[in-house]
Formats: sequence, C-alpha cells, structure tokens
Amino acid sequence: MSDMVWINAALTAARPQAIGALLRYFRDLDTAEEAFQDACLRALKTWPKNGPPRDPTAWLIFVGRNAAIDSVRKRSKQEPLPAEELVSDLNDAESDLAERLDGSDYRDDVLRLLFICCHPDLPQTQQIALALRIVSGLSVKQIARAFLVGESAMEQRITRAKARIAQADVPFETPGAPERAERLAAVAAMIYLVFNEGYSASGDSAPMRAPLCDEAIRLARLLLRLFQTEPEIMGLTALLLLQHSRTPARFDADGSVVLLEEQDRGLWNRKLIAEGLALIDKAIRHRQRGPYQIQAAIAALHARAARPEETDWAQIDLLYAALEELQPSPVVTLNRAVAVAKVRGPAAALEMIEPLAPRLSGYFHFFGVKGALLMQLGRADEAREAFGHAIAKANTAAEAAHIRMHLDRLMKDSGSTEATLAKSGV
Repeated sequence: MSDMVWINAALTAARPQAIGALLRYFRDLDTAEEAFQDACLRALKTWPKNGPPRDPTAWLIFVGRNAAIDSVRKRSKQEPLPAEELVSDLNDAESDLAERLDGSDYRDDVLRLLFICCHPDLPQTQQIALALRIVSGLSVKQIARAFLVGESAMEQRITRAKARIAQADVPFETPGAPERAERLAAVAAMIYLVFNEGYSASGDSAPMRAPLCDEAIRLARLLLRLFQTEPEIMGLTALLLLQHSRTPARFDADGSVVLLEEQDRGLWNRKLIAEGLALIDKAIRHRQRGPYQIQAAIAALHARAARPEETDWAQIDLLYAALEELQPSPVVTLNRAVAVAKVRGPAAALEMIEPLAPRLSGYFHFFGVKGALLMQLGRADEAREAFGHAIAKANTAAEAAHIRMHLDRLMKDSGSTEATLAKSGV
C-alpha cells in the first residue's frame, strides 16, 4: 500500500473524532476545522518519513490543538509553536494523550459533533451540507455537485449554518441522556436523508450523487459503533446496506429505471446483503421495533427472494401495516398498496390509495402506482390519464421515460384491440 493511500485512509477515519475533540477545546467550528487541516498538512509531510503514529487520531488532535494555539499566540505576539522536528516526534506526549482519549471520550466527541450538525435551528438542507463538510470532509465543490447547485450557493449555505450555530450559543458539553435520545433520531434522519439524496439520483446526475450513498453508509457505521446495542441504528444501517446492494441493477445501459421485479438479481451486491441481513436479524432479537427496523425487514424480504415470484408479499403487507401504526404517512400507505395488489389484487390496492389523492396530488409515484393499477384492471383511458399526471410530476428524465414506456404499452395494446375488432367486423 502506497504512503498516500494509507495516509488518506487514516485521515478520513480520524476526522470525526479529531474535529470533535478540537471542537471541544476551541468551541468554534471554523477553528476546529482549520486546526484539523493544519494537522493533516503536518501528517502529509511527516508520516511518510517517520511512519504512522501509534494513534493517528491522538496525533492529529495534539498537533491540531497546538497549531491553533500557535495561531492565537502569533496574533498576540507570544511564543510560537515548537520546531517541526519536535512536534513530529511526539513520543510520550502522544502516548499520554492517547490514554486519555479512550473509547468514551471519542464517543462523546463524535456524538457532540453530529448533534451540532443536526441542530434543530438548522433546516434539513443545511444540516446535511454541514455534516458532509465537517464530519465527512467533502469539499464544497463535491457537495455542490451532489446537490446540483453552484459552489458559491453551497458555500453560503454552509456559512449560514455555522453562523446559526454560533448565534444559537450551542452548548459544547456532552449532552445528557434525554437530549441524546431526542437528538439521536435527528442524527439518524440526517444520515437517511444523505443516503436518499444519492439513491434517488438518476441520469446524468447519478455519477455525481452516488458517492452520497457510500458516505451515508460510512456515517451509519460510525453511529453504530457509538451505539452498538441500539436496534434502530442497526436497522438504519441494515436498511442502507440492503437498498444500496441493488444499485448496480437499478438502471439499464441507457439510464432508464429498471423495476425491482425486472432487475437482474445476479448484479446485486451479495456482500452488502449479507451484512445487512445479519444486522437486521440482530436488531429484531432486541424486540424493540422501530421504523428503520421495519423498513430494513421489508428490504430483507426482497433480498432473500432469489426470484421475484418467491417474494413474501403477505409478510411485506403486514410489515407495512406495522409501519403505518408507528409512522402514519400517505407515502407508507402508498407503498403498502403495492404489496396489497400482489396479495389481494389491484382493485383492493386502488381502493386503498384513492383517499390519498388530496395529500399526494403533487407526488409522482402516486400517479405512477395508480396508473399501473388501472392498467392491470383494464381501465386503459383512466390509466393513460394517471400516467399523464405522473409525467408532469416526474423529478427526473428517467422517471418520465419509465412512465412513457407504460403509455407506449397502452397504445400498443389499444392498437392490437382495434385491429382485432376490425378483423371481426365489429
């Protein structure tokens, strides 16, 4: 492994803990981030020569803290940082710091950092952008590309988020148990939103936004290390892994959507599936059901089916019913209707979604599902109308193309029927 490969891997892995600790020292996001960057520059210069330190995170915290203190000293014309060779060979100083930074300290620092990025005063878009910048270390350019906005606009979004946190006078102490429970849900939701930003991408934007899925999974794994016995975090991580496992089969060579039942299951990532299945099985044994666990259990049933016809749709229907109880939502009911159509037929599913129309009038998938159900019932004109609404509400070219495929099928079937009638003299 080359020097740059292992150094980049070590810096990426250490970033949340190091910035979290530096934030505790300096109580300012910009100062913590700049201190970490200074430490990274020192690492790039000294690690190839001296080899990896015993604890890269402790090394980066030590050097970053001293660099930030030195910056303050220079501004006040005080004593500068020790010479480079003295800082690069930390010896006992690094060892002492590593002993103090045990698992509990790391956990609190990372948790504090995640909590700050998910501060309730921030809109969700700012929470995601700030977490990707501070916790994940993505550049402003990378984040801007992922969200399909200009760099200056994303820079302003992140700057506003930092300013809001400063104005809110956010406490930097370790949060108590009640706040942890409340804010943990916000952190999990932020990670889920990051994943969805990447997973929902298609067409030309897919290559730019796909890395968000990998980053969300990395953050979920990090959160799982902090809360190893929390079943909902197991469920969240399992859900992301199982969903992401299908990515290679979700679009064809032209970038068109491939429905779940039509996907080549040989392309699914079996390593991710195995990890996700093991996690959801472990979470279920805790007998503390939650929304992420239920969604992961649904994804697991799809993953376990070697062929589409082997899917246990009856169990999926029951799981969506449980999810409706925990997290009532018209979108959850719409998803359940797909399972109901498989178990009790399209008429029952159509009856279930009709009351959702007022609340989902702007939702692409509502009209797509409705059109598909009407098409199965042979109500071609109504299906064509629903698909027309779906195209108007499509968020991407791939979604619109998928609906046009259904329309083409309707037109073809209609043409065949007319030709049959003509031959029969009707």
